[in-house]
Amino acid sequence: MTVDGEVVGEIGSGLMVLAGCGDGDSAEDVQWLAEKIANLRIFGDEEGKMNLSVLDTGGSVLVVPNFTLYADCRKGRRPSFTGACDPKVADGLVRSLADQLAEAGLVVERGVFGAHMHVTITNDGPVTLLLSSDRTL
Repeated sequence: MTVDGEVVGEIGSGLMVLAGCGDGDSAEDVQWLAEKIANLRIFGDEEGKMNLSVLDTGGSVLVVPNFTLYADCRKGRRPSFTGACDPKVADGLVRSLADQLAEAGLVVERGVFGAHMHVTITNDGPVTLLLSSDRTL
């Protein structure tokens, strides 16, 4: 991942987390998500079954702040971001998520909040998941 031509984050095998924050998200939501991300069994074991977490595999995590995840495109032709968290609050929540993943024992690289980032991913497998602390999704 680069910002202004400079590499600001890079990992090998692991997870890329696009982190968006919505109005009402809290420290408790971040804690739940950090635990879920670190321990979610989505990597193949020796038999190819999804039984291993990123912690189990020794993988890393690239946390990319992404407020556009909260775009509401249901009306009109231009996305609305009214459901996104205030940027200052969101920056703190995303930083906390990255910190908690690091505290869990993961190598964590971080994007730059509010920057125009160029992110390249090699998706090695069929797994892309949406995680939300909102239990209604």
